[in-house]
Amino acid sequence: MQIIKREDIPETIGKQCEPTKWFTMTQERINQFADTTEDHQFIHVDQEAAKNTPFGGTIAHGFLSLSMLSAMAEEFGVFVEGALMGINYGFNKIRFLSPVPSGTNIRGSAIIADIVEKPNNQILITYDMTVEIEGSDKPALVAQWMCMFPMG
Repeated sequence: MQIIKREDIPETIGKQCEPTKWFTMTQERINQFADTTEDHQFIHVDQEAAKNTPFGGTIAHGFLSLSMLSAMAEEFGVFVEGALMGINYGFNKIRFLSPVPSGTNIRGSAIIADIVEKPNNQILITYDMTVEIEGSDKPALVAQWMCMFPMG
């Protein structure tokens, strides 16, 4: 996590952040996500049945890959000095481009697309996100993610 001063906001916009560490999409992680979300579609949890699909085995839920942004943000995120906290504000765009097979690794890379001062002493940071799949030319997903920071 990088802490920046308010006066450094203009030169932070457009910055490419370092990619995060790799996170393994284990079958256990996929099963736990299925239990949490009650999404037990066979392509995620039934290894035998999933072998007969075009995926050739189980795949992570798209929303699981997306939810990993929270863990990834600990590495690439920008925190404005004096902020009380950061909260999810939403997404402008999310596209799931490739399935993430069980056992593969993913990591996030981010570009700080915009930082805007908002009313009520808040700062909105928008990231252009890519979640890469190790060994693949095509990413798992791309998203434009917004985080709001109430200032103290």
